[in-house]
Amino acid sequence: MTSAQLISFARGAPSLDIVDVDGLKAAAVRAFEADPAGVTAYGTAVGYPPLRKWIADKHGVDVDQVIVTNGSLQADALLFEHFVSAGDDVIVEKPTYDRTLLNLRNVGAKVHQITLDAEGIDVDELRKLLESGVRPKLAHVIPNFQNPAGVTLSADRRRALIALAKEYGFTIFEDDPYADIRFRGDKLPSMLSLDTDGTVVHASSFTKTVCPGVRVGYLVGPTDLIATIAKRATNLYISPGMVSEAIVHQFCVTGDIDRSIETVCAALGERSRLLADALRKHLPDARFTEPDGGYFLWVDLPEDVDVDKLVPAATARGVAVVKGSDFLLEGGRHSLRLAYSAVTSDQVEEGVRRLAAAVAEVRGQV
Repeated sequence: MTSAQLISFARGAPSLDIVDVDGLKAAAVRAFEADPAGVTAYGTAVGYPPLRKWIADKHGVDVDQVIVTNGSLQADALLFEHFVSAGDDVIVEKPTYDRTLLNLRNVGAKVHQITLDAEGIDVDELRKLLESGVRPKLAHVIPNFQNPAGVTLSADRRRALIALAKEYGFTIFEDDPYADIRFRGDKLPSMLSLDTDGTVVHASSFTKTVCPGVRVGYLVGPTDLIATIAKRATNLYISPGMVSEAIVHQFCVTGDIDRSIETVCAALGERSRLLADALRKHLPDARFTEPDGGYFLWVDLPEDVDVDKLVPAATARGVAVVKGSDFLLEGGRHSLRLAYSAVTSDQVEEGVRRLAAAVAEVRGQV
């Protein structure tokens, strides 16, 4: 099986056909023409000032509450480093983004995973953990179209989570790169917008709405927190990439980003629907929640399908997937994350057909 034949459900990245390459080229020209000094200079750790202001306006906050970073993963790392010391308790979702687990392990956190269901993190389970005496510094939550599970935190649970954070004195880290990639249902208010006293720190990224290559993300939080993180960022890398941030700024202020979001939502909405239909057809005993947006769908397979065996069998058939166990401290041996963002519509059913053949092999049916 050659690499050209590979159908990959593994990577959470958009396929090239839904990236506005021409719009980005034009934005780059405008950026250099409008502000050559700003684009080519070091800048400061808080990011390219016009983009910082655009982000502040988008979220209805003061500009001093924003820091623009080299992708949202760096925003995550800076925040974890600020809040978490070795041995500190931290809440995450079950399952959660694998790099979140890696970053938290790297700082020595004691990680507690709280179950996800169709409405997001189980706040009743979290309350029981808090009542048992656990006192987390931070709760990391991906509220919209969660990576890897694809579920969205309900409005009621958003408010309940904020109430728990205030009652027990921990910070909510609202990691929200997928919020704009909604192709069904009504947009829910961010926890940042519901917060009144600095309980919530919000992160997002232009990776999913512009393209991954720009590597532009950001944090929104209390002014003193952002100032402290900016000092650390200055010592770490002086400033993020001014060229990328200036291009993103031009892409945003002209409305290109809104057109890009429409393109991405239309394409991924179709791919998500085709993926769900193909799973029902070819893997009828698989269980999953069809997402309302984002990049990912989580699949629970029958217990006689071990993903440690399934992944190489699938790879041999030319389809790439990610093991559910990568997103959990324990378990996930019968689960997969499927990313539909990088597969074109004509590849989806064939990819699932290959996956179903691999499942049949692992179950000893072929």
